[in-house]
Amino acid sequence: MIYYTSDLHLGHENCISMCNRPFSSIEEMDEKLIAAWNKRVHADDLVFILGDLIYKSARAPEEYLKRLKGKKYLVIGNHDRTWTDKVNLADYFIGWAPLNVMNTGRGKATLCHFPLIEHEGRFMIHGHLHANTDRKAWEYVRDDPRAYNAGVDVNGYMPVTFEELVANNDAFKAAHAIEKI
Repeated sequence: MIYYTSDLHLGHENCISMCNRPFSSIEEMDEKLIAAWNKRVHADDLVFILGDLIYKSARAPEEYLKRLKGKKYLVIGNHDRTWTDKVNLADYFIGWAPLNVMNTGRGKATLCHFPLIEHEGRFMIHGHLHANTDRKAWEYVRDDPRAYNAGVDVNGYMPVTFEELVANNDAFKAAHAIEKI
């Protein structure tokens, strides 16, 4: 199985209030995100992480990485640069890059952390926005039926399949639609 996720921000206490996450502490957030991941993902599954996996954590990155099941591919986000140089990425990831293009089974997709106005393939799967509709990039992706946000804040705080990603994003976009004049 292939899953997509982004913006877990493991270890980032301010993320709870900034993103209005339903957790009372960083320990609870980290444990619930890891448990949700491991409930879905099995050893042979592949998880594309579209950035910002860990940020401002008091824990060593390895404490998180060794607990997350499955094969992992990291699309590097803006906050990943704070921890990726502290570990041997090859010990935990089958690959990593700032951008990737792959076949989703329903067409080619560009995988990126920051949403792109132009991209290769039929789809763009991105992170970075969380569930924030106040960001400038939201104006571009909200009306693009080919753009999907992999952020945990939009996807039930767990990695999701492509079909779940589409359904979650369609529901999120519908809930935040604006009336066109």
